[in-house]
Amino acid sequence: MNALSRDDIPVLSGGAMWIAAIILAVSNFVVVLDMTIANVSVPHIAGGLAVSPLEGTYVITSYAVAEAIAVPLTGWLVGRFGAVRTFSLCVLLFGVFSTLCGLAHELSVLVAMRAFQGLSGGPLMPLTQTLLMRIFPGEKKTTAIAIWGTTTLLAPIFGPIMGGYICDNWSWPFIFYINIPITIICGFFATRVLKGCETETFKNPIDFVGLGLLVIWVASLQLMLDEGKNYDWFESTYIVTLLIIAILGFIAFIIWELTEKQPIVDLRVFRHWGYFVSVGTLSLTFGAFFGSIVLTPLWLQSSMGYTATWSGLTTATLGMLAVLVAPIVARLSSKVDPRILVFFGITWMGILTLFRSFAATNITQENIAILMLIQGIGMPFFFLPLTGLALSSVDPHEIASAAGLMSFLRTLSGAFATSIVTTSWDNRTTYFRSELVSILPENMEIQKPILDHIVQGQSIMLATNYIFLISALVLILAGLCIWLVPKPKHEISSTAAH
Repeated sequence: MNALSRDDIPVLSGGAMWIAAIILAVSNFVVVLDMTIANVSVPHIAGGLAVSPLEGTYVITSYAVAEAIAVPLTGWLVGRFGAVRTFSLCVLLFGVFSTLCGLAHELSVLVAMRAFQGLSGGPLMPLTQTLLMRIFPGEKKTTAIAIWGTTTLLAPIFGPIMGGYICDNWSWPFIFYINIPITIICGFFATRVLKGCETETFKNPIDFVGLGLLVIWVASLQLMLDEGKNYDWFESTYIVTLLIIAILGFIAFIIWELTEKQPIVDLRVFRHWGYFVSVGTLSLTFGAFFGSIVLTPLWLQSSMGYTATWSGLTTATLGMLAVLVAPIVARLSSKVDPRILVFFGITWMGILTLFRSFAATNITQENIAILMLIQGIGMPFFFLPLTGLALSSVDPHEIASAAGLMSFLRTLSGAFATSIVTTSWDNRTTYFRSELVSILPENMEIQKPILDHIVQGQSIMLATNYIFLISALVLILAGLCIWLVPKPKHEISSTAAH
């Protein structure tokens, strides 16, 4: 099969175009779905593998970290093997590692397979964007953007629902097994329908040193955050060693990438102040937001007595209004100062998270769902304009590098936030329990079993409210930071932004 240059890539038409669009949309949907489908499944996974629910969150962080690391490799993979070949291979590997995740009987094996699943899925998100833009003619490129954006927004909604239903009615391995037929079908048809859209290949050198340093410092830092609570933090030589490796690896990574001619991550784009602040705002916002999303199903199932299904249905309300509001925000972005939209979106989410920090143990499912439903309005207001604002701050030839780095940091911030939030939640639960026990009268020990249950429930509730309060403050701070970004002097087209 002869590869075509960028200018010679044909535009598909008719049924072939729509079949290709469905393949790409479904592939993107599955990859994004796997970010959230495991959230409500963590207690079931932990129970099935005989580990604590907090250890079960490694299933989330390992996937997110691996996916973040794989994103910068997408450009090199496409240049070396072609966009269609890379897409087809990644889809099939995603299915293989999904199968191995379901077959895992130990946490360490599951975490390793989830990491490989993340490595396979990382390139699929940017590749589905790229290929959708290639197969649609110019006048229909907005349709391509809408298809990609819709699947990206809908997948996190369906993830908790599907994960909860599967765990309650079947068993947790099926949250991975459902990927198998989908990836086989998508991989099979991609090689046939998209074969005429293959891109030109060339021997493009890869920054192996930069990649190695990236893996070292990210993996060390993530491992330190995950294992710190189990080893009494910096009282442990193991944790201190991981911290030192992470710091030295990070410093070496920065120096190498700034001096390398073809870096794996182009850090030079941070010289643009608007991009620097926009990405920092995005990382803070996504970290605080994603951390609270991971915590909610853990709290609902471990303390409030929710089943995985009801936990998923409750969590999913967060994205329902977001899907409806997204087209409105897209139109407003070209008419209103994007900083206003971003400030409103982040601050709105912060205020609603602040409301959630005053919850009591008798809060109803309806109240939780309504708060999350309303909170979801802010999601497209911060995400869509902030992406355009960041990319409009860099030079046109830097857009691809800037977009890749932004995706990397967004995913990484979610992984780090998950570890920090779950660790803090555990520590604060222990702290509040100790405080409550210390003020109890001694004569109340007669009803100790009942009292112990009440104290534990209140401790978890106080710890949950504490996390939501900190998340709210971080969101409000991030909202204020957006005003440090200069007003964009030129607009970036929606095609380039997406």
